[in-house]
Amino acid sequence: MQLPQSELILNKDGSIYHLNLLPKEIADTIITVGDPERVESVTRFFDKIEVSKHKREFKTQTGYYKNKRITVISTGIGTDNIDIVLNELDALVNIDLKTRQLKKELTSLNIIRLGTSGAIQQNIPIDSILISKKALGFDGLFHYYESKHLRDLAFENAFVEQTQWDEAKNYPYCVPGDSDLIAHFDNENTYKGVTATNIGFYGPQGRKLRLELADNALNTKIENFQYNSEKITNLEMETSGIYALSLLLGHRAISINAIMANRINGTFSKQGSKTVESMIIQALDRIALL
Repeated sequence: MQLPQSELILNKDGSIYHLNLLPKEIADTIITVGDPERVESVTRFFDKIEVSKHKREFKTQTGYYKNKRITVISTGIGTDNIDIVLNELDALVNIDLKTRQLKKELTSLNIIRLGTSGAIQQNIPIDSILISKKALGFDGLFHYYESKHLRDLAFENAFVEQTQWDEAKNYPYCVPGDSDLIAHFDNENTYKGVTATNIGFYGPQGRKLRLELADNALNTKIENFQYNSEKITNLEMETSGIYALSLLLGHRAISINAIMANRINGTFSKQGSKTVESMIIQALDRIALL
């Protein structure tokens, strides 16, 4: 089946619409970051950069680190942007953009998120590194795809019951990261846990400036939730979308988080840039061994 122009949108030069990239311009290993300025915080350690493009919030550089070809791309904030980035990265490797046909042999990408996050458990210190074993998404993205067979329904239902989740909100969905990647990046200095992906930064994460919250106890409920000895460890805004779409599309994904804040202790990092740089260097050295 040939995909119509309204569904697979290309630029005049044949590049994919939002990312403005051609298939040859990305590697099979992709690092995602939220902030476009963080792309060069990663690629400044590269030995060589061969591609550099920037359209909207999507900045991309592809190059080499210790002979490993890697693409670094900024996603902006939120799973709505993740929907664009993951689908378009997949199209670049698994759809023939010239014929608009799906390829018979599919490519599986390694997708590594290097992001910042806030801890929701008192024992997770600021400036630590946390790997997301699984994600609990409050954003609703997964529900727009045929996905029920990939979700941890028991975990979701336990969370809804224990927190008395408001039925007016999106029903949470729970998805795992790639076990092989998690094992590859894990070390004695990293924490592992369940990451909650929120649909916003202020109210959805329990921050109160001038607006009243619908549920002032939401963060306390999230902190106290437990299922089969698992607790929610941190809050951010992209991981569930990355894990969900990677599962659906057949890619391998891991989310690595630099903990900038502890919401329970009310603390925030005073050396955030140093912590993020340490996370980047550690991740690049592990990526080189993939």
